[in-house]
Amino acid sequence: MTDEKRPYRMKARAEQQDDTRRRITESAVALHGSIGPAKTSMSAVAEHAGVRRSTLYRHFPDEGALFVACSRHWAVDHPVPDHTAWVAIENPDERLRRALTELYVYYEGGEAMLANLIRDFDVTDVVREHFSPFLAYLTATRDVLMAGRGSATRRTRAAIGHAIAFGTWRSLSREQGLPQREAVDLMCELVAHSAAAR
Repeated sequence: MTDEKRPYRMKARAEQQDDTRRRITESAVALHGSIGPAKTSMSAVAEHAGVRRSTLYRHFPDEGALFVACSRHWAVDHPVPDHTAWVAIENPDERLRRALTELYVYYEGGEAMLANLIRDFDVTDVVREHFSPFLAYLTATRDVLMAGRGSATRRTRAAIGHAIAFGTWRSLSREQGLPQREAVDLMCELVAHSAAAR
């Protein structure tokens, strides 16, 4: 190989490696979103991506590495709402309404994946390890939404925690058939009632 051709071949090889890694990652995302991480084996990902297991392990040495890549890839199309932006909203009721509206849109867009991750949380170590930050995000969100509520009680904290939960959105939207706006209204009313009750 001449010195002139070497850079082009190296570039082509790097692009091929990037393409293979992307295919593997997208296959993991597809399987996690359809059957869930607990039922997704490394062999299944390799088969879905059309690569050998040895190729998969060259890119991702274990399930943890693959899960991280899968999460980052999925998050590009499903960014978590920025709860720090809600801090600027002084009125706590307006802040809650804005937060619930954005969270419920997020839940709707990522419903299948989130449902599988929550289902598999207690049975799969890799999910428990890498999905825990989302639970911490919800705790931080609840704290943001508690700000400015004065002597709010434990009931108010519990009501807000319930309102921002994925399971609550799913129950209201899917099982009860409420449109998003009505679901948000109902949870805002719940929090207001909990704050008024002493």
